This record gives sequence, C-alpha cells and structure tokens, in this order.
Amino acid sequence: MVASQKPVGEVTRGTTAPNRLRRIDRWIAATQAAALRTGERPLAVDLGYGASPVTTYELYTRLRAVSPRLEVVGVEIEPDRVAAGHALLGRTGPHDGLSFRRGGFEVPVPRRPVLIRAFNVLRQYDEDAAWRAWDQLCGRLAPGGVLVEGTCDEIGRRAVWVALGPDGPRTITFAAHLPALGRPSDLAERLPKTLIHRNVPGEPVHDLLMAFDRCWATAAPHSAFGPRARWIEAVRLLARTRPVLTRPPYGPRRRWRQGEVTLPWPAVSPR
Repeated sequence: MVASQKPVGEVTRGTTAPNRLRRIDRWIAATQAAALRTGERPLAVDLGYGASPVTTYELYTRLRAVSPRLEVVGVEIEPDRVAAGHALLGRTGPHDGLSFRRGGFEVPVPRRPVLIRAFNVLRQYDEDAAWRAWDQLCGRLAPGGVLVEGTCDEIGRRAVWVALGPDGPRTITFAAHLPALGRPSDLAERLPKTLIHRNVPGEPVHDLLMAFDRCWATAAPHSAFGPRARWIEAVRLLARTRPVLTRPPYGPRRRWRQGEVTLPWPAVSPR
C-alpha cells in the first residue's frame, strides 16, 4: 500500500558521493543474496539516499547482478531530491525496475521490501528515536527480509552497520579501508545511533572494541606482510574469545580480506 500521509522523519544533511556505499553494497550482495531473490518481484528500498541519487543507482546495478528481477526504489523526504532521481533516469535512460518516490520511515512502496538500506540516516536522531525507527522499518519488511542500517565516513572508508530482520537485530559488521586504519576502535565514531553512546566501560560494544585493539596490537608483526595480513590475524585472534562469524558468507578469509568482520548482535547488545 502506498501511503498518502506526510512522510515520517526528518530531512538529512544529504551528503553523498559516488562509491561511498560500495563496501556496504558488496556485503549485501555477498551475504543477503537469498533474501534478494525472494518472490517473483523482489523489492529493495534505498531509504534517505541524500542530495544525489547516485548511490541508489549504484545499489541497483550491484544488486541486479545477484538478483536480476530485483526492483529498487529510492525514497526521500525532500521533494527536490526525488526530482534529482527522476532527472537521473532522464539522463541515463530508462532502467527497468529503478524508480524514485517521496517518503520516509513509513516506506511508501506497493509491497513489502526484501531489503531496506538506510545509511547515514539516523545520525541526527536520539537513541530512543533510532530504536523506534528500527522497529518501524523492520515492521515493513517482507518475511525473510533484511534492514541494513549504519553509518560510514564521507568517502566510505570506515563503516559500521547492523543487519536486522522482522524479528530485530541479527548481526553487526565493522569495516575499514585497512591502509588508513590506526586501530579497530577508531571505528567507534561510526557506530549506529543505538550503540554510539554505549561505547563506555562496562558495555559490551566497548569491551569488544578494546579486545579487538588488543588483538590488533598482538598482530603487529604481521604488518610486515601488509595491513590486510594484520587485520586477518587480529580477527583470527578475536575469534578465540568473541563470537566472530567465521563461516560463509561472513567468513573466514574472503570477507576478512575486504577489511570486514561480522558478529552476532548479542555480542554488542546494550545492557
């Protein structure tokens, strides 16, 4: 059902850039392929894509490679941003299954999506509002669908995201451009809004990041083989004491080599 009421939510800053979300898109394509192929006409939503529709277009092209029937709808509150999406379609020609429309957390699309990507959307909300947004968005998912919500820096080199289903949070992923990473806890500034204020002693997410930093320090000799080798060794050490997901599609080495590590949500769930 397409909603006709005023869009729910607030206009974001709108900052975006080509390839900013490439890392996240590739993770979605690699780990959520089964969800993306659900049904005859699977639908994905890019919620709050910002001032430029380029990241929605990139999501469409990347996910179509694993789900050729997938439709993608870019959803934005700001009418000028929706108009920019329509203008992009006018410049690049028609794209079967790609469209743009106005809306917010109510997700005004004709059927329940198998994917909602909401990146850099909830940073301006307080923690309670972010939890409510999670509940609202998860309630719009198709059975077996996934919400991927998180934050990255301006060029996509540091990111943290959570994958949620209709039943709530499932996993958390930390990702970095390894040559530019000082230590794993540098990613704390990109924690989702539901966790960023929980990065204090005694909270699971803080304990995890401190343990990751210790593993990173222990893995320092592997720097002789490059930052990727050091990261892989640090993740391997972390997996000795933390529930790192080590089986495909989340690991071990293929995703780790990309500068990623995924853990089940209970490893960081606030106390």
